[in-house]
Amino acid sequence: MNNKTKKDFIKSYTDNYFLKSKQIINKYGDVDVSYAVFIRRPGIIALKLAIDWIKSVAKDRKIKIKTITPFKEGEYFGAGEPILYIKGSFQNIVDLETLFLQKIGPACIAAANAYQMCIDLPKTSFIAMDARHCAGSEMSELMSYAASVGSKAAKKNKALGFVGTSIAATSKYFPSNKALGTMPHAIIGYAGSTLEAVKMFHQTFPKNDLVVLPDYFGKEITDSIQVCSHFDNLSKKGKVYIRLDTPSGRYIEGLDTAKSYEVLEKFAPGSTKEYRSDDELKHLVGPGVSASAIWHLRSQLDKFGYKKVKIIASSGFTNDKCKAMALAKTPIDIIGTGSYLPEKWSETYATADIIKYGKTPRVKVSREYLLKKLK
Repeated sequence: MNNKTKKDFIKSYTDNYFLKSKQIINKYGDVDVSYAVFIRRPGIIALKLAIDWIKSVAKDRKIKIKTITPFKEGEYFGAGEPILYIKGSFQNIVDLETLFLQKIGPACIAAANAYQMCIDLPKTSFIAMDARHCAGSEMSELMSYAASVGSKAAKKNKALGFVGTSIAATSKYFPSNKALGTMPHAIIGYAGSTLEAVKMFHQTFPKNDLVVLPDYFGKEITDSIQVCSHFDNLSKKGKVYIRLDTPSGRYIEGLDTAKSYEVLEKFAPGSTKEYRSDDELKHLVGPGVSASAIWHLRSQLDKFGYKKVKIIASSGFTNDKCKAMALAKTPIDIIGTGSYLPEKWSETYATADIIKYGKTPRVKVSREYLLKKLK
């Protein structure tokens, strides 16, 4: 984007009252100001993309804008705490507020969600699969970046964290540095059977590990064992993965409500005996990809001698679902999820208040607390 295009973009996507403010300042005189940016809920610092954007605008405009944060990338911050100070000419900053706030709130909250997922399941690796849920490429970039920030913070606490993402454009934020993924359900339908689809994949990508999607025909156990048996050598070398993605409208092959409780009582005794909310019980013993479903699949793979075959779980792995999986010590090797995207978007709203005009500290009534950490 060249300077003229960027200038037009800022003008087109900035709230009009900021553009009018710019004209007022131009008429009555400029002043140096200090902005304080905060979010009304706790989160994880993920400011790099926003700060980089502010710096790029300053460079294009040949002006000075100073950005200061009291935190390091990946650190926790409290609700209402100033997380970023922006200093410079009022006229030069006023029309940037709309756009830099868009890059701050969502990233910080998504980073917090990703961090919590990794902390709850420290022995599980994650793959970022947010792209399909994002409102365009810019949001996709922001969300993958946020997941990587949360992941790095969790790794400091010995969690495996996020290893990669499903798209090439944002893979630079993750250890894999390349897009990860094998096939969608559509290839199963195209092939006519789960085994045939895996054969097609193997013949096309012979050096890749095999990932089996066994839920298309509702035969998660039967089709998984059939594929493992056909690729017995690869299975016993740990080169085969079963990706469980059973829809929430039915139980995995071989389970129902009663049998789901039996499975958890056998492999994770006590996980359903304490009080559990309806959502927790759904994640533990309900239909779809529940803890009992994963334990059942693991037990069947082990029974047939495929202890080295790994399990990938997907399908709505939110923070709450990850917590439930942790309760049942669910044996998940990898989770594919985009559900670290904030569920309640209003929680992502960042706010910027000017707290200093020239040398005079000043802020609107009720926001005086922002002055306490005035830099």
